[in-house]
Amino acid sequence: MINDNQPKRSTCKNPNHPKKGSSIKVEPIRERSAINGIKSNLSGSPRNLLLFTLGINTAFRANELLFIKAGQVRYLKPGDDLEIKLSKTKTYRRVTINQAVTDALGNFFRKERPDDGEWIFKSKQTGGPLKVSTLSNMVKSWCRGVGLAGNYASHTLRKTWGYWQRTECDTPIPLLMAAYGHSNQRQTLSYLCIQDKEIAGIYMSLVL
Repeated sequence: MINDNQPKRSTCKNPNHPKKGSSIKVEPIRERSAINGIKSNLSGSPRNLLLFTLGINTAFRANELLFIKAGQVRYLKPGDDLEIKLSKTKTYRRVTINQAVTDALGNFFRKERPDDGEWIFKSKQTGGPLKVSTLSNMVKSWCRGVGLAGNYASHTLRKTWGYWQRTECDTPIPLLMAAYGHSNQRQTLSYLCIQDKEIAGIYMSLVL
C-alpha cells in the first residue's frame, strides 16, 4: 500500500547544481565594503577574525592555514616571514606578514592564551584543527552575513588575496602564478575569476 502521507521526492533540479563532470566555481570577495563588513561582524570572535584576516592576506590553502600552531605566529611583526609546509607539494612556502595580520594576531593573543604547541584554529569539539569543510561553511555564513550572493567557500579566502593583488595592485600574473604554484597564466586568471574582465579591458583600453 502506498502511504500518501510520506513526503514525495522533488523532481525539480537545482539550477546551481553543477553538471556532471563540472563544478561551481568558488568566487573571491570583490567588494571592499564586504571585507570590512565581515571584519566588523567577526570583531567579537578574535579567532575567526584572525582566520579571515590571515586567509585574505596570504596565498595559503585552507588546510595549510588550519594547521598553524601558536608558536609559529605569536611573535610575528610586520615584515616578518611565516613559512608553512605546503600540503600539496610537501615543499615550503614563505609569506611576508603585513600589518593587518599582525593586528589580528595581537588581538587574538590578548584574548586567548594558547600554548606554543596548540592549534590556533582549534575545534571546540575535538581539540584538533578545524576541518576544511567547517571553514567552508563559516565562509559561506560570513558572506551571507554581509549580503553577498554567490558561491563562497574556503578557497574564497586565498582567491580574494589574489583578486585584489591583481585588480588593485596590478601584481603581474607571473608573480601570482608563483604564489599559487600554478603552471600557466590561464590557470591563474581563471582561478581568480577575472579572465573575462581582463580580456574585455584589452578591447576597451584602446580606441584607434
